[in-house]
Amino acid sequence: MSGLRTLLVGGAGFLGAHVARALLARGHTVTALSRGRRPVPEGVEPLLADRADAASLAAALEGRRFDFTVDLVAYDAADVERLLLAPHAALGRYVLVSTGQVYLVTEARATPFREEDSAAPLLPEPASGTFDHGQWTYGVGKRRAEAVVLALRRSHGVRGVILRLPILQGEGDGSLRLWAYLERLLDGGPLLLPDGGARPVRHLWAADAAEAIVRLADGPWPRGAAYNLAQPEVLPVRELIERIARAAGIRARFVEAPWSELLAAGLDAGCSPYAGAWSSLLDPARAATELGFVGTRLDDYLPRVVRWHLDHRPARSHPGYGKRALERAFAAARAG
Repeated sequence: MSGLRTLLVGGAGFLGAHVARALLARGHTVTALSRGRRPVPEGVEPLLADRADAASLAAALEGRRFDFTVDLVAYDAADVERLLLAPHAALGRYVLVSTGQVYLVTEARATPFREEDSAAPLLPEPASGTFDHGQWTYGVGKRRAEAVVLALRRSHGVRGVILRLPILQGEGDGSLRLWAYLERLLDGGPLLLPDGGARPVRHLWAADAAEAIVRLADGPWPRGAAYNLAQPEVLPVRELIERIARAAGIRARFVEAPWSELLAAGLDAGCSPYAGAWSSLLDPARAATELGFVGTRLDDYLPRVVRWHLDHRPARSHPGYGKRALERAFAAARAG
């Protein structure tokens, strides 16, 4: 299909910019609804509204007609309800961009996670104010947002699809997670490897996520309600860091330590963002079968992503880098 009127809810941040460019390249018109805090790509129509404010959202969407909507910033049930039930607006087919974190807040433990695993019972809520509580809250909120989509599919015939994504890699990534490793490699000190860097990881190139969304816009609407997306290969964190180092032309030096010792020394997941417990491992088999999704292999996209980060060095460090002196002291003591 060509010439669709498409709406990006959440503007054109990291993933949004990739999606916007991919839609424009296919001849679709793109409107980006946001609070206007960042510029939109050339060719995208900005639409100002606060999606957390029902009146603001309704006023911006009144009388608008879209064929296809991509929701990048629905964090809880009310976000989806305000959008999909906005009066006097037509949003067409709807894609909720969700997260693999919906599995991590449940008792499901067999990885890689499959779509049906999201129905497992919830884990107990962690203590308020902790890092784990913030991550748990995010995953539970996304789970509730998904539940609204599923309910509206049944009750209102909403043509909604949920895409669950793992950690994204790509040009324009402002999360600083990849930069967390590059900055340590550049400073010449050792990198700490929690539990020997054995944790398996499976990420996704942002361009592949954008392409999957465009395929939903252009192709037949799938029968399923939720799909995982991920790159083809699973590899341990240590190997991923080694590939990052090779792409940067830097030799990585590691110091291995159990998580228990790192935590006892006052360190946390910030010392190795990909090695923490809140990194999901997804099975994309259903998306491959029903959507024709084929993810790009890591070695085919990682070098360009690393080069982008080196060419666009951020003005600030990953928050975990604030404990770099403690990391170095820990590494020296362990080596000695």
